[in-house]
Amino acid sequence: MTAGAVPLDADGNLVGRGNYVAETRQVLGNLGLALGAADARGEDVLKATVYVVTEDRADLAGVWRVMQESEMAAAASTLLGVSLLGYEGQLVEVEAIAVTG
Repeated sequence: MTAGAVPLDADGNLVGRGNYVAETRQVLGNLGLALGAADARGEDVLKATVYVVTEDRADLAGVWRVMQESEMAAAASTLLGVSLLGYEGQLVEVEAIAVTG
């Protein structure tokens, strides 16, 4: 299981501020690194929880499209609109459970 992957770069800067798609892509890149450190890949993810700061279904749909284009598309997933995440300006976070053989 990974902790929530966030849209920060290696220097701790928020990537894609204000852009749901850009943040989601950065989150997925960071999640890929975390999975790789555990000898896993996106295809090994069984369950993902996606948190999106929004009350607008269009924002949720944009994030969902990026998720469905990723290696984690086959995973059971929950998409949630939330009011606030941990970093100032952060819009997207993904938590994943993966299994390796």
